[in-house]
Amino acid sequence: MAFLKTILVILLVYYLLKILARMFAPKILNYAAKKTESHFRKTFEGFQPESNQQEEQVGDVIINKKSAKKKSNSEKVGEYIDFEEID
Repeated sequence: MAFLKTILVILLVYYLLKILARMFAPKILNYAAKKTESHFRKTFEGFQPESNQQEEQVGDVIINKKSAKKKSNSEKVGEYIDFEEID
């Protein structure tokens, strides 16, 4: 009879924990996400680049051209080696 009570208590505790986890897990995860977000905001606060330019208005088109690179001489790739196939 004691074995049966032990099994019953274990099952009762298991289902009770399962129900409590479904009730409180979203709240706990939401709290952890907010704390993590605030931690990252504090940590990376100084890494944002400061813009010296005027504020861009919505809809403005900005084209940043890359500097023209000099094309390397593609004729000098290497020397050509002639070979014959051996049967």
